[in-house]
Amino acid sequence: MVDTAQAQSRSSWMSALAKAPLALLEERVATLGALPEYRFLRSPEIGLAMVRGRTEGAGQPFNLGEMTLTRCVVQLSLAAGDESISGFGYVAGRSQRHAELAAVCDALLQYSDWQAKVQAQVIEPLQGAAHKKRAAEMAEVESTRVNFFTLLRGEA
Repeated sequence: MVDTAQAQSRSSWMSALAKAPLALLEERVATLGALPEYRFLRSPEIGLAMVRGRTEGAGQPFNLGEMTLTRCVVQLSLAAGDESISGFGYVAGRSQRHAELAAVCDALLQYSDWQAKVQAQVIEPLQGAAHKKRAAEMAEVESTRVNFFTLLRGEA
């Protein structure tokens, strides 16, 4: 059984891998050096997923539309006797390479010999870049904010 903290950290790194720009992900993975061999359990494939929405965020769910996504599953080739580790990659869009790299990183993050290295060299920089991008977007939005106010007239 997977504990909650482990599931939350995996969710966090899966999100960072899926949302990162491919060029940045490739750059960060290249810093890891030689990766262990892996094989595809499910080679990268493109498909559709139904996106659901809710009226006003809390109403009845409805089908909003479909989006393209790419998924991939890899298995690390570990030393004999080691438990096999599978990694999953799901990304929005049609980038098969992105899904493959996300799956490889997911598998490496589950392997104790690689976890700290991948966390430090891939996940943390990706999360940092995402936070910087979000902060820049928020600053741009804030610069165009208009504060409306009403004056209370004495005709009450």
